[in-house]
Amino acid sequence: MGSTSTSRPLLCLLCLALLFYSAISELCNPQDKKVLLKIKQAFNNPYILSSWNPKTDCCYWYTVTCDSTSHRINSLSIIAGNPSGQIPPEVGDLPYLTILEFHKLSNVTGHIQPAIVKLTHLNFLRLSWLNLTGPIPDFLSKLKNLTFIDFSFNQLSGSIPPSLSQLPNLDGLHLDHNKLSGPIPSSFGNFPQGLYLFLSHNQLTGSIPSSFAHMDFSYIDLSRNKLEGDASVVFGSNKTTQIVDLSRNLLKFNLSKVVFPKSLPSLDLNHNDIYGGLPVEFTTLNLQYLNVSYNRLCGQIPVGGKLQSFDYSNYFHNRCLCGSPLPSCK
Repeated sequence: MGSTSTSRPLLCLLCLALLFYSAISELCNPQDKKVLLKIKQAFNNPYILSSWNPKTDCCYWYTVTCDSTSHRINSLSIIAGNPSGQIPPEVGDLPYLTILEFHKLSNVTGHIQPAIVKLTHLNFLRLSWLNLTGPIPDFLSKLKNLTFIDFSFNQLSGSIPPSLSQLPNLDGLHLDHNKLSGPIPSSFGNFPQGLYLFLSHNQLTGSIPSSFAHMDFSYIDLSRNKLEGDASVVFGSNKTTQIVDLSRNLLKFNLSKVVFPKSLPSLDLNHNDIYGGLPVEFTTLNLQYLNVSYNRLCGQIPVGGKLQSFDYSNYFHNRCLCGSPLPSCK
């Protein structure tokens, strides 16, 4: 009897010690935890966030990471789950975020959350394959640490803000598959060299900015818009662009007068109003892909390089283009 009565206080002390130890050993910042639980509630407590239990350390929750030194939340990445509702303003209350990613969440609606402007450490911002509407906000230009923006596959509308070119470290901009209209800002010729630029599948109009003559894009996709006029400014002998896709626009220029990058492996110009002939220079390029179909090109396809290895469908439906792999010239 005596030993039992003695062990009870010891057990109670042990329990208190364990509770105290767990409290002081939790890495997660308590304010960050409160914010995350508000975000979970705003998204209607989805299953993908079921690990977000207030009784556990938020540094070990699914979809978030903590900084190894400060233990502040530095990444929030929710992919392919069932959250619903609008992006809550509380995302702006995670001041140490460097990565914010909501991807393939078709029930997330509303505008791009204005509170994101508070995330001054942010370098990676992906809000893609959601159901966002409204304009691309001007405030993004204030987030000077951004290196990557992806707003693709939404329902965003309005014009592209010229101020995006004020981001000094940006190397990837994905605004494709939206409902954006108006011209490509001329300021986009001031981006850092080597930018990956994706503006395809929108309703952009006007001409390609002449300022692009000074830009050396790594990858540029302007396809499936309503762009007009001359696209030769995209090219140049000293550029190192790897992939150019200008297909399905209203572009009209003389292809035979364009000077192409020596290292260009992929060029898609199909479904435009491009005239002239294929430059002999094409035989010296290490082209892995070429499509000039559905234009107004004429003359013989130069013999050499990779030009005869492409399918005839990559050349057909032109005004009078001829020679292998098309029928021989008369």
